[in-house]
Amino acid sequence: MNPKRPVNAFTVDVEDYFHVAALASAVSRESWSSRECRVERNTERLLALLGERGVSGTFFVLGWVAERYPQLVRRIAAGGHEVACHGYSHQLIYAQTPAVFREETARAKGLLEDAIGVPVQGYRAASFSVIRTTLWALDTLIDLGFAYDSSIFPIRHDRYGIPDASPEPGSVTAPSGRTLVEFPMVPARFLGTTIPVCGGGYFRIFPYWLTRAGLRQINGRGRAFPFYLHPWEIDPGQPRIRVGTLSRLRHYTNLHRCEARLQRVLAEFAFAPMRTVLYARGLLAAAS
Repeated sequence: MNPKRPVNAFTVDVEDYFHVAALASAVSRESWSSRECRVERNTERLLALLGERGVSGTFFVLGWVAERYPQLVRRIAAGGHEVACHGYSHQLIYAQTPAVFREETARAKGLLEDAIGVPVQGYRAASFSVIRTTLWALDTLIDLGFAYDSSIFPIRHDRYGIPDASPEPGSVTAPSGRTLVEFPMVPARFLGTTIPVCGGGYFRIFPYWLTRAGLRQINGRGRAFPFYLHPWEIDPGQPRIRVGTLSRLRHYTNLHRCEARLQRVLAEFAFAPMRTVLYARGLLAAAS
């Protein structure tokens, strides 16, 4: 791997607009099945964009989506992408009991593996909700046979984050003493301030020059970053849901600019599936 141009992990959290935590105060889980589903068409658009660039990535698929659209999961895998797990119901881990978390995660993993016929190695929690009080979830992931996690964000945030967590991919120790490979979100540093630049709402809200400068800084230090996006973020036509100002800002800002920005990121940085990046760095035993 060329240290001057590290290969980064391109990732997609496959969920629909009504699953997100920012809208949860106005959208009940009971209403999900009656809402307009747009996840399939939006994910297909992302697959087309990646295909045009020759980029393969990792798709962390929500079990709720996999249960209803197993053909979408198969198309993701057929396109040369890695299928990974995003839990089942997009509930924050710290809002679940350990028993519910285990049941939902096992259910989601099973749905994905039934769809593609191979083991699912990777996991990412809803809203990066592996925090200090939910590190017990790492033991559950180990028990269920996951090889790596990508749920820890080394920043301060009102919903997630472990500020002093390592930004380097490597082993993380679960409460039992066992270890799991962790590929955390990697923030940039400007004037002594930690800035999250690896995707999602930050990618839409911050000016593109800041995102690009941050990602170049990370790569310039020989580090790989995991870039993440949601299918609904390239869908400015999605239904608008009445929520508070902060949630509205997080969810709806610059949806109309996201696809064009994504095209620039794909052109300016090197990407591969997360398991491929971890394998190349000697952190996973196999890339298959």
